[in-house]
Amino acid sequence: MSDLSETDRAALVASLTAIADDEMLLGHRASEWTGLAPVLEADIALSSIAQDEMGHARTWYGLLEPLTGQTPDWMVFVRPWQAFRNAQLSELPRGDWGFTLIRHYLHDVAEQVRLEALAQSTYAPSAQVARKLRVEEKYHLIHGQTWIAKLGRATEESRRRMQTALDQVYPYALGLFEPPEGEEQLVRAGIVPASADLLERWQPEVVSFLADAGLTVPATARPVLGGRRGEHSEHLEALVGAMQLLEEIAPPETW
Repeated sequence: MSDLSETDRAALVASLTAIADDEMLLGHRASEWTGLAPVLEADIALSSIAQDEMGHARTWYGLLEPLTGQTPDWMVFVRPWQAFRNAQLSELPRGDWGFTLIRHYLHDVAEQVRLEALAQSTYAPSAQVARKLRVEEKYHLIHGQTWIAKLGRATEESRRRMQTALDQVYPYALGLFEPPEGEEQLVRAGIVPASADLLERWQPEVVSFLADAGLTVPATARPVLGGRRGEHSEHLEALVGAMQLLEEIAPPETW
């Protein structure tokens, strides 16, 4: 850390914050399905995934603490919602089961390609975390693939609903590849991969898999951007408020 310039440090903070915020909010949205999923097995699985995502977010926030002095607790339970740098994909309301599956699948593929690249980072803390988490995240991806493959070709009604979800979610998923501020200098230093390169790896994979599941990626989708710059939908303030409510009422010692 000591050999990072101030500009590199600021850029690294922006990059790690974006990753952690995506994980935290997506995990929170997944937790909203606890007790409501279509079958008990799915309920248990998604609740476990939600717990994993929040735990992974805490790990990424932990990398930020030496850089910013802010604890993971502060980042989640005290930080103003305007300071979140998640892609808007993560803050969207829960939606129906198809929406949830498509959102998680598109995010999980993006996460896999990002973690594979970060495992080679010249910034040792990021590389170590990426090598650990990519193994755990693999099972999240398998969960989504299994459900999507099943529902995409089950009935006309299920295929229609999954296609509707894909049409809604895909433009937001493209926002996962909006580069955080200062990314160029981190790419030159080998600290992070270029977001454009990750998109080039992600897109053919999801298009191919979804086609096999009977679904079609919208060809003219325009990316929903702005999240990495702090521009969010009307849903984020309420979501962060819900996460921070208990802290306001009775601050816990740990989370």
